[in-house]
Order: sequence, then structure tokens, then C-alpha cells
Amino acid sequence: MSAELLINVTPSESRVALIENGILQEIHVERHTKRGLVGNIYRGKVSRVLPGMQAAFVDIGFEKAAFLHASDIVIHNEVVEEVSTSHIQKKDIRDLVRDGQDIVVQVVKDPIGTKGARLTTDITIPSRYLVFMPSVKHVGVSQRIEDENERERLKSLVQDFCGDDGGFILRTAAEGVNAQELTSDAGFLRRLWDKIQQRKKKRKSHVLYEDLPLARRVLRDFVGTELDRIRIDSKLSFQELHQFTKEYAPELNKLLEYYPGERPIFDLYDAENEIQRGLERRVDLKSGGYLIIDQTEAMTTIDINTGAFVGHRNLEETIFNTNIEATLAIARQLRLRNLGGMILIDFIDMSEPDHKRRVLHSLEVATSKDRAKINIHGFTALGLIEMTRKRTRESLEHLLCGECPVCKGRGSIKTVETICFEIMREIVRVNRAYDADKFVVYAAPAVADALLGEESHMLAELEVFVSKQIKVQTELLYNQDKFDVVMM
Repeated sequence: MSAELLINVTPSESRVALIENGILQEIHVERHTKRGLVGNIYRGKVSRVLPGMQAAFVDIGFEKAAFLHASDIVIHNEVVEEVSTSHIQKKDIRDLVRDGQDIVVQVVKDPIGTKGARLTTDITIPSRYLVFMPSVKHVGVSQRIEDENERERLKSLVQDFCGDDGGFILRTAAEGVNAQELTSDAGFLRRLWDKIQQRKKKRKSHVLYEDLPLARRVLRDFVGTELDRIRIDSKLSFQELHQFTKEYAPELNKLLEYYPGERPIFDLYDAENEIQRGLERRVDLKSGGYLIIDQTEAMTTIDINTGAFVGHRNLEETIFNTNIEATLAIARQLRLRNLGGMILIDFIDMSEPDHKRRVLHSLEVATSKDRAKINIHGFTALGLIEMTRKRTRESLEHLLCGECPVCKGRGSIKTVETICFEIMREIVRVNRAYDADKFVVYAAPAVADALLGEESHMLAELEVFVSKQIKVQTELLYNQDKFDVVMM
């Protein structure tokens, strides 16, 4: 499998595209004035404790207060002295934090919609091979390192320099590295944590540590991933990333290429158009079937339909083949759109138990390449598949799109016919309440056309009913559901 990263940098925005076998699989976007908060560490102040929710709101310097749940609070040594053992087991929020308390927190989820950022006191700082955890003393190994001998080797190496000041998790990229590289990484992380501690004492700003900018963060996280090349369309960014990878990710340094082409870099592999298609509700399958993807605040739903695909043998085989094809498309769309949280998939109903089992297995295999944590819970009694995908940042739609000013996020508006009937009811209501000589209706073009066209007979009957003249005036700037009834 071929894979490469395309990095597009402008003065106001950075974008990174992951291309696998010539097809866009992931897109990462960061506006320089709206950088994500995930990974940032802040000195916050508890603004309100909510015992009923077992949570607290924390001021970290933004308009919206951030959210800290009791389950995300780690009991440090200084807190343990004040909290009884029974309370530690229950983790009652009132015993863990208090109003006005200063607290060091890290953002684990960006603000999404109306919700503020999600916080934790379990600080983690990643580097090339390790993740440093100041609040614990154990050593963990990435589950993606499957060889037991290698897991034990790495664990024993890190145990040698793991002290009372914190523990480590060995990342997937650590597989095969030597003790010197791990020691160097650990030293860098400890020095970084010392700087954070020093900033905490100065009390000048809420911000104690900011995660890397997008391009450097993506390269750090892609260490250990098989890539053929990394192309950057900015000379300055190329030089910066060349220096960054030389120091922190030498295995990626030789893959960097400056792209000076006249053709925009995201036009390669049709990436720009793929981003646009990633915002559409419908996703067509090669067979003629299609997916319908709907994001709501509570969950994302995916519906599969056979469409024009009729198959060659029988209906059951057609359904099964469409569902199998859909699993591959779904896995790609989850990554491309960065869909997270709870996801419900409505596959076309299958009567064969073996077909259900194979579709579920196909979905598990297809999503195994996803770097986000995924849990698939199988078919429910209603025939739906429940799954979750870890969400840390805004989805592609929420990042690039805003609420529709016409439908206000409902996804639908009243029909022209419905508005016509509302106008007629309003005329009757006003006529009964007030004395008027005639009425003028101001309406959107489509509504005005309907009142003067297919609904004109009803308007004429209404004129007879109220014994008043009714005129219709077109207002070009009105949305479809906006109208005014004016007495003259």
C-alpha cells in the first residue's frame, strides 16, 4: 500500500491530507486564529461545583467554562491527605475540588457545539516514542505492539529510568528502538514537565503548555506509520519541518519534499473535491447503492440502501454484497469526516446469520486501520450496529460549516404550500381582530408565485370570505418561510 502526506500551508490556515493508494483517507485542518485546544495544559480555577452531575466547571481563560468530571480527576498525593479512603473510592466531586480552587488541567476534547472543552487532571505529554504521565508511576505498552518479547524488552528498558516523578507509555513507534533513544525521549519529556511546573509558579497566564501546531503534531503522531513521502507546498514550512524531523523524527526527515508546482497541492489525487464530497449527506457506492450520513448532537446515523444495485442472482445476495461494500465506505467516511461519539449503522436487513457475521467482521477489519479508538458492539435486537469512535476534535462538517440561517439546523423548511395556508389563516385572524380596507401580503418569490398561480383560486375565495381585496407583493430578500400581512 502506498501512502503519503500532503501539507498545504497558507498565512491563515494549515491542512494535512493523508493519501492511501491514491485516495484521500484523512484530512486535518487548523485555522491559525482558531487552533485546537486538545493536549494543551492550563492553570484553571474551579468556577462552580455540580454535585448532581458529579462534575465542575473550570475557567481556563475562554468565554465558555470547561467541563471536568469526577472520573477525570486523579488523586494526587497532596489531595489524598485531605480525603478519606472511602471518599477516594466513590470519587465524590465535593471532596475532590471546591469553588475557587486553582487546578492544573489538560484538554481532552475541544469545545463542540454548545459544549465547552472537556478536561482531565491526568496529564499526559507525548513525544516521539513515549508518553509521559506525571500522575502515575507505572509503565504501559501500546496494544499495537503485539510481539510479547518486544513488549517485555521495551518495558524493562523504561523501568530502569522510571522514577517517582511519573510513569510512561511506550507508543507504537517505539517498537525496535534502543535504550539510548528511549532515554533521550524520557529526558526531553521530564525537562518539558519541569518547564510547565515553573510556569505554574509564575502565575502570569492560564496557558502552561500548548501542543504542537498541526503540521508538526501530525508528523509526530505519524512516526512509525509507513509513508512513501511527505510533500509541503510552503518553502518556509518545509525548512521548519526539516529541522523538526531532523531533531525529533529522523526517520521522517528523508521523506520530506518541497512541492513548488503551479498546480495546487490539494488538486493532486482530487483531494479538494474529495473534501467537498465529505460534506455531502449522500455517499454513492460503485455498485449503485448508497449511504446516507446524518450528524446530530447526540449521535451519527448511517443508513445503507441498495439504490440501483439489483444483483445477478437473488435479493439476499444483492443485500449482502451491498452491505459488504458499505463497510469499506463507512470505515473511510469515519476517518475522512472525523466522525466521533456514538454511531448507529442501519445495514439493509439480512436473514442469513452467516451474512450478518461476515458483514460485522468486514466492518471490524475495515476500521482496524483507524488511528482513533473504535469499539464495535455488534447487531442490536433491531438489527442496527452500535459502535463508538473516540472524538477529540470537531468533525469535518462542524469545522467547515455553520448552522443554516434558514432552517436553523433542522435540516428542513416548511413547504411553499404550508406557507400559503399560514398566510391565509393570518389574513382571517387579522380581519377578525381589526378593521381594514384591504390586505397586502409580502412573501418570498416562490410563495408569491404560488399565491398568484396554483393557489390563486383559494386566494380569490378568501377575498370573497373576508370581503376585502388581497394583493400579493414579492420580496426578493425574504426566506421561504418569512411573510408579512399588512392592513391598508
